Parts: sequence; C-alpha cells; structure tokens
Amino acid sequence: MLSFSKRPRKKPSKNPLKIFDQYEQGAPSHQNAINALPGWNCAFPPEFNLEAGKLPLYADDRIDWALRTFGSIEGKTVLEIGPLEGMHTYMLHQHQAARIDAIEANRLCFLRCLVTKEILRINNASFVLGDIQAWLKEREGVYDLAFASGVLYHMADPGEFLRLLALRANAVFIWTHFVLEEAMPTDDVRWLPFSGNVETRIVDGNPVRYYERSYHHANANASFCGGMKDRHFWMHRNDILMLLREFGFNEVIIRDEDLNHPGGPSFSLLARKTSGDA
Repeated sequence: MLSFSKRPRKKPSKNPLKIFDQYEQGAPSHQNAINALPGWNCAFPPEFNLEAGKLPLYADDRIDWALRTFGSIEGKTVLEIGPLEGMHTYMLHQHQAARIDAIEANRLCFLRCLVTKEILRINNASFVLGDIQAWLKEREGVYDLAFASGVLYHMADPGEFLRLLALRANAVFIWTHFVLEEAMPTDDVRWLPFSGNVETRIVDGNPVRYYERSYHHANANASFCGGMKDRHFWMHRNDILMLLREFGFNEVIIRDEDLNHPGGPSFSLLARKTSGDA
C-alpha cells in the first residue's frame, strides 16, 4: 500500500519566475562584477567608463617616479605587497614586467583585485591571498624590485617585515607614514589613534622604536584596507632609514616628504643595493 505524507504543502511563490538573490539579472558587464563586491576605493581609468571608487591610483605619480628612478622593469621580476585593488599592478603591467607577484591579505581586496585583473587584462600578474611575511619566509629567490606602498605603517612588526623584505628584493619602493616628533607637537590631532605606548625592539641587533596605534573599529567598514591586527606600530623616520641601510640598501633616494599630511608625516623612497651588494 502506498502511503503519502500528510504534511501540508508549502504555498507556491506568488512569483514563480523569481530569480534568487545570488544571481545577476542584468546583461553581462564588467560593471556587474564591480557592483558584486562592496567597498571599492579605487577608480578605473576613465576610458573604461566604469563606476567604482574615487582614488585614481591607475595613474599614481609615486609609482611613475619609482619606475623612472629605478629604470626599466621590462623582463624583470616584481613583488607587490598589498595591491589593494590592482591599480598599481596595472601600472607595473604596462611597463612589461616579466612577472608580478601581488600578495594581498585582505579577502575583499583580493577579490576586487581579481575583478580588476579581468577588466584591465593584467596577464603578467598573479594575485595571491595571504600573509606577506609567510610568503617572504617560505619563498626562495630574489625579486628585482618590490613595491610596498601604504603597507609599512599597518604592520604589527614593521622592522621584521623590512628585514624579511631585504632578503628577497634587490630594490624596494616604499610609501609610508612615520613618526617624527618635531613635526607632530603633543597637541597634534594626528596623535589621537596612538595609545602613547612606545616600545623599543631589537631587529637584527638594531634598537627600533615602535609607536603603538589602533584602528578604533575602522575595520568594520567594507572599504577598510589597513593591517591584519588592530594593534599595529609606526616606526620613527630615522629608524626606517637606518634599517634599510643596515639591511644592505646602500642607495636611498627620498622623493617627497610631507610632514603636514593629514594622516601623519609621510615620504616616498626608493632603496636599492648597489656596487655588488645585491
């Protein structure tokens, strides 16, 4: 004998043609891919006619300066730390690097990088999700040039990061904030995110000042692109330059030093190993 469940049947949907929320109903487009991910910071080149963020990092004069100062990267290997949304990667791609390894720890930023890679056809770059310090420890070989723009001041251990980076790169471009007391009087509002705690750590035998800082819950926003830990440290300007020299970068060129930057004093620099030190 056949038996049938006596459970009441669910009422059919009033709209039997309803499409599930995870599907895109519009005509296929790159804009759909952008809209699928929240928190965009960067704009796309205007000729693509796409709406994302506001920052025009696809034409960043800091990266342009670094490439002109370093020389041609055609056929060279490049490491990019914290590619954000891939716009600097796009600039490196245009200069025909042989290979770009772009390491991003933020999951949403990583996914946005993949969208950018597809739209801008960045075919010589590999975006990899994970911790750069683990990458530097585990990988073999040395890159011709490394880029760390907007990275150092987000680190929980910035001195150790510089030490590891020096083992894996013959030249580095860095844009970073730093501490310089004479540029930030005690009543300067730029001190507010700092806890007041200053540690001295020994990095490869060198004493380095670490100034403790917090994001104060900024990481709750989808556009957050800071570090992996709330407790992170800024370095003193002089300590950054000292460590670079100690780690073998005997040529350091500072491009722009902005002591009045609203986020804190900052500079761009290109450091490289020369005269057989590489």
